[in-house]
Amino acid sequence: MTKIDRAASLPDEMQGRWVDIDDASTELAISGGEITCFGRLVEYDFKTIEEIDGALTVSLSVNDTAKLDSFQRENITELVLTPEGDFHAYNVKFATQFIQANK
Repeated sequence: MTKIDRAASLPDEMQGRWVDIDDASTELAISGGEITCFGRLVEYDFKTIEEIDGALTVSLSVNDTAKLDSFQRENITELVLTPEGDFHAYNVKFATQFIQANK
């Protein structure tokens, strides 16, 4: 997998404003390479993007391995768009499904 710099845009299909399927007050916004979730900008260093069994997967990480554990607990680490169009975000402590805010 190739590391992609934070400044590079996430896939077009993930761009925009999303809300938690069960709680519309919880938002996820993706603009270019920036991700904001739970009212905070996700501070990551690089991403990998791959398609696995038809699912578009973005993995986020940091360069400093000493900070990796806290990063994985405090931030979104994975974004997955399934072939059926379901959009999920998760880390080691939670997982949630989002829908586009304008739908």
